[in-house]
Amino acid sequence: MKNAGSTTSSRTAPALTLADLAEGNLAAGAPPLHEPYWWDAAPRPDIDHPSLPSKSDVVIVGSGFTGLSAALTLLDKGRSVVVLDKGVPGFGASTRNGGQVGSGNQKFRVKNLIALRGEAKATALLREGTRMLDYIEALISKENVDCHFRRCGRFRGAMRPAHYEAMARDMEDLKRVAGVESFMVPRSEQHTEIRSDRFYGGSVLPQDASLHPGLYHSGLAARVAARGGTIVGLAEAKSIDREGSGYRVTTEAGLIDSGQVLVATNGYTDRLFGHLRRRIVSIRSGLIATEPLDPGSIDELMPGRRVYGNTNRVFYYFRAAPDQDRLVWGGRAARFGGLKAYRHLADDLLRVFPDLGRVGVSHVWDGTMGYTYDELPHLGRNRDGIHFAAGYCGTGVSRATYFGHKIALQMCDDPEGGTAFDDVSFPTFPMRDVAQFAVPFAERWYRFRDAIER
Repeated sequence: MKNAGSTTSSRTAPALTLADLAEGNLAAGAPPLHEPYWWDAAPRPDIDHPSLPSKSDVVIVGSGFTGLSAALTLLDKGRSVVVLDKGVPGFGASTRNGGQVGSGNQKFRVKNLIALRGEAKATALLREGTRMLDYIEALISKENVDCHFRRCGRFRGAMRPAHYEAMARDMEDLKRVAGVESFMVPRSEQHTEIRSDRFYGGSVLPQDASLHPGLYHSGLAARVAARGGTIVGLAEAKSIDREGSGYRVTTEAGLIDSGQVLVATNGYTDRLFGHLRRRIVSIRSGLIATEPLDPGSIDELMPGRRVYGNTNRVFYYFRAAPDQDRLVWGGRAARFGGLKAYRHLADDLLRVFPDLGRVGVSHVWDGTMGYTYDELPHLGRNRDGIHFAAGYCGTGVSRATYFGHKIALQMCDDPEGGTAFDDVSFPTFPMRDVAQFAVPFAERWYRFRDAIER
């Protein structure tokens, strides 16, 4: 293999390397940018004085993929739409993820889902997952959003031989129940997928995809604006009150009256939306991006340029950047702040690709995911008539896009808005605030179990 450890960079000083970051030598080189790599190509817009209309048919709280997808569908249905965000539009998780696009069908083993929901409901949920993938591809094509969307496929590496056998059985069940195609790659052949000896083979879901989340978000926002929708940043919703047959939303930018309200805040849901907050726990995900590798190195390390993950309880995920020969690597974010929060990501990367220690780190960032008690996404309407869609449990790119579309159709009483998730009860977390506090401790326990089972 070529010397993948060398880097090219516009920095005047050598960047902090992966080895330095993994070992905690945090002053050894120029520190990385503490913002998503995706913002290089899709910078967040500047906002000076937000202007808020006095009324709208629909107010959407949250300008991520859910909110923007819903806005597009509502605008196409003839509704006027205002999308609110407490910060700069796109500042949150939608532009902070890894750009991996899956169906969510890998969240449960098929047999477990059947045991929980019954075979008929499990089949409906799994098949809906494949439709989520098809919908996002169709939307990107229809709207001509240039965001490097590609059906690259997903390789999931087995961390133990037993994991490989369990995956093989699960892939058979997924094919039988939901018609999802896949294939297994034994360890003896895994270099055709990834140039690493870290795994004991793995599975490939060839229909999974990747995109550039910054460009995808910017593209959706541009299409909303082109249809006459309004996106208002620095307009945090402070209260939502019944006003006649509609609602009055009080925001940091003023008041707005609306016939309907959609809450699309997912992992950033605060106490204002108590119904949703009691059902979602926020989990931080951290990511790092490397400096560019030597030309050809990425194709040698990852011949198919797929998206990748593993079978640990506390898993990591990675891919090549779509526009440059960089690695983008993600996993759970540590509790402490600063660069120390990303040490374990560099360490995991070097366990998979040990020759990359000299590669510089260009960006580090984190984002917040919304996890539900039953690990399923949910959409619907609360007792106050406020609509919601949230709880994507780490597979939000396709799920958020699809659920935004579907909840918008439901708001228009369109029968095409029906989903297999509509009649799934949305459980609260027992002692939700305690559960939120316990997240990092549970993660440590799962990480310990992963370590001792190797």
